[in-house]
Amino acid sequence: MHDVLWRPTTRQIEASRMDAFRRWVNLRFNLQLDDYPALHRWSIEQRAQFWQALAEYFQVRWHIPPSSALVEGPQMSDARWFTGATLNFAEHLLQRRDDRPAVVAVGEDGSRHSLTHNQLAAQVAGLQQALRQLGIQPGDRIAAIMPNTWQTLVAMLAASSLGAVWSSCSPEFGAHAIIDRFSQIAPRVLIACAGYQYAGKTFDQVDTLNQVIAQLPQLQHLLVLPHSRAATRADEFGPVPTTLWDDFFQPGGSPTFTALPFDHPLYILYSSGTTGVPKCIVHRAGGVLLQHLKEHGLHNDLKAGEVLFYYTTCGWMMWNWLVSGLAVGATLVLYDGSPLHPGPERLLDLIDAEGIHAFGTSPKYLAALEQAGVKPASSHRLDSLRLMLCTGSPLSPHSYDYVYRQFKAELCLASMSGGTDIVACFVLGNPLLAVRRGEIAGKGLGMAVQVWNEKGQPVTGEKGELVCIHPFPSMPLGFWGDRDGSRYHQAYFSQFEGVWCQGDYAEQLPTGGLVIHGRSDAVLNPGGVRIGTAEIYRQVEKVEQVLESVAIAQDWQGDVRVVLFVRLGHGLQLDDALRQRIRQVIRQFATPRHVPAVIVQVSDIPRTLSGKLVELAIRNVVHGLPVKNTDALANPEALEQFRDRAELR
Repeated sequence: MHDVLWRPTTRQIEASRMDAFRRWVNLRFNLQLDDYPALHRWSIEQRAQFWQALAEYFQVRWHIPPSSALVEGPQMSDARWFTGATLNFAEHLLQRRDDRPAVVAVGEDGSRHSLTHNQLAAQVAGLQQALRQLGIQPGDRIAAIMPNTWQTLVAMLAASSLGAVWSSCSPEFGAHAIIDRFSQIAPRVLIACAGYQYAGKTFDQVDTLNQVIAQLPQLQHLLVLPHSRAATRADEFGPVPTTLWDDFFQPGGSPTFTALPFDHPLYILYSSGTTGVPKCIVHRAGGVLLQHLKEHGLHNDLKAGEVLFYYTTCGWMMWNWLVSGLAVGATLVLYDGSPLHPGPERLLDLIDAEGIHAFGTSPKYLAALEQAGVKPASSHRLDSLRLMLCTGSPLSPHSYDYVYRQFKAELCLASMSGGTDIVACFVLGNPLLAVRRGEIAGKGLGMAVQVWNEKGQPVTGEKGELVCIHPFPSMPLGFWGDRDGSRYHQAYFSQFEGVWCQGDYAEQLPTGGLVIHGRSDAVLNPGGVRIGTAEIYRQVEKVEQVLESVAIAQDWQGDVRVVLFVRLGHGLQLDDALRQRIRQVIRQFATPRHVPAVIVQVSDIPRTLSGKLVELAIRNVVHGLPVKNTDALANPEALEQFRDRAELR
């Protein structure tokens, strides 16, 4: 059992919305659910009742109420949610009308722009009216190549208020990666920035945008935000009719909200695309709304007026997740730029400056802070901070220690795991549960999560596949263009017939907590023993000379052997002594099976555009196989140093 690092007090538990919901459920259904495990069990066993109760508790604004919450079919994917109901997603994010801040947008250069709830609604109303005049109808796609700023939020809300389907990329994706995504969904309107800033540099986007436009024949209008390129003119873009942001609409009035079915498409998100053209994942408005109300309102315990921050770009699902904080009345802080520019304290400064209560980040960022010797408790007040959210890859026990040692002891550290596939979490934090070193606190309400072995049996204390055995409302509607649903079925329901398999290698612990051991398609199998790559990374992080690492299985003499690639601190060289130290740490804290046969130094490690390691692409290069889609990588040039290495012959 792992060490308890934080435990909520009785007062904190009683003041939490999660516990208030438990008490309300007990009254509403005449139950005696005494704790979170009992509440979770009820939410799984009485699925229709639970999701109906959640909608009631958060006062979902139905235009037409549902005739039933859930009708299940023979397969998980046959489930029908909230039959007959209509609602509007944007209406829930814009329900506050007051002069308290709704959104604060901060730029890397120190610029800051704040909108109250009233001002946000007025901006949305103006843009909505201009889009309506273009003839935008429910189901039309509106795509964006935008930085994480307030205009992007306004555009998404205006699109979804009309029933248009929103899909966004981050400007650093590059023309090919953007075309791979948007050419599949044929947007009618494209909203894009003419330039952006990152790590102290300014990037011009005009050529990129013109390349993209040329590959979108159905595009009818381009709306350009000059952003970091002040002298932008509409006639630089062609041949599509183009307007600059400030010329397109006047803010003012109140937005109207089109009543749409629960299953109406809200977002199209994309798989990473490292094994081919990205899959276009279509998400339903009602399912996203309910999941996000549950996760922000109950699991994060966000109250109206509290301040929520997550470091993300508009090309990662965490942006879609972050903005839903508005639905519980929270204030959003949006940050655009490098998290480490001009120094590693940049985002920590925001905690104090904006009074952030819930701060969202990644394991990579926490590791970078630790490597840089940053001690936030010594340099910052951090008075407002009560919750730290973390996702993107598994969080190592070592990083839990860093947070509790160097941030503050009175903090709930909520590691989470879910996916773009569900635009939500399977497992996450919880205000009623203790934080244990190296563990995710527990399963989300309504999420029938189990860990299965290869025979399809649930296991505890053993590693296996993370599955979900009952339907949940943020299962995708499907993939765009996948008419018979075969690609959708293949992606999630083929490993265990009819059961959602997430593709994560996980472990259910006796405490109720979970550990994610990495992607199951990257599991190493030396001598027939399955090893999650995250198990190795957790140990290597203890070696301070190593900035980051990636492990693969290399085919070797009729078996496979573990190969570890390491990126070292500036000016350091990998020698036998350091190799020995790395092996020793892995052997001591994992097992001899985890110890790599070969350790190789590299100067860079390839990642996807959303920052995830690409173990499979590296494995292909090492074995002389092609990598199908290097446009999906943020730094494809890094792959070259893995090719034909003398150490691997």
